[in-house]
Amino acid sequence: MSESTGTAAEAWTADEIMSIVGSRALRDGMSCFVGIGIPSTVANLARRTHAPNLVLIYESGPIGSKPSHLPLSIGDGELATTADAVVAVPEMFNYWLQGGHVDMGYLTAAQIDRFGNLNSTIVGSDYGAPDVRLPGAGGAPEIAASCREVTIIMRHNVRAFVPEVDFVTSVGFGDGAGFRKKHGLTGGGPQTVITDLGILRPDSGDGELTLTAVHPGVKTEDVLASTQWPLRVAREVGVTEPPTPGELEALRALKSS
Repeated sequence: MSESTGTAAEAWTADEIMSIVGSRALRDGMSCFVGIGIPSTVANLARRTHAPNLVLIYESGPIGSKPSHLPLSIGDGELATTADAVVAVPEMFNYWLQGGHVDMGYLTAAQIDRFGNLNSTIVGSDYGAPDVRLPGAGGAPEIAASCREVTIIMRHNVRAFVPEVDFVTSVGFGDGAGFRKKHGLTGGGPQTVITDLGILRPDSGDGELTLTAVHPGVKTEDVLASTQWPLRVAREVGVTEPPTPGELEALRALKSS
């Protein structure tokens, strides 16, 4: 699906509705550990629209950043100059993350499996000689382990949604029920997966992802066809609210800044 529309003036792209729906998951006043790329777009959009008091945290140390443009990396100087505080990287991870002081972690990846485990390390079965070597973990494993909740945002296709990731970079629910507790992971794990097709949430019993909503114009069959495993489907699949003109305007202004 490339776009959904009521009229030509209201058209939006699949990436735009994914970003807008993703931004709605962030609440005013909460703290959010932000990755570069789509997660940064989503978090900065939320701060510019319905969540002006959202506290943006980047792994390089800035807390409460208010960038005027989308940062190209965690080393973007404006993240520090607009922050409420800047702490050392060891403090960021040892105290803020591992201490359970961050409400939400926003992540993306190259692969995700049915239990919300993420891969941003390699594609292929041979670590020494992979088909593709990806950027790697960064702070994602700590975010996935320790944030009170995690939201994952990524494009939905058969290459990305696999039964088992080629490499577990960041743990979701491992191999199912009880995995996180068994391994001492204090955070709540992935509670929402937002894609350009819809929304998936973990089953309350074993953590396996379940389709709970689709975006306007998307059919359940479209999501199933874009997933390599037999995806669970909720008894009632909702439809997300379409982007408002204000949300689209804010997103496009942010991406052009």
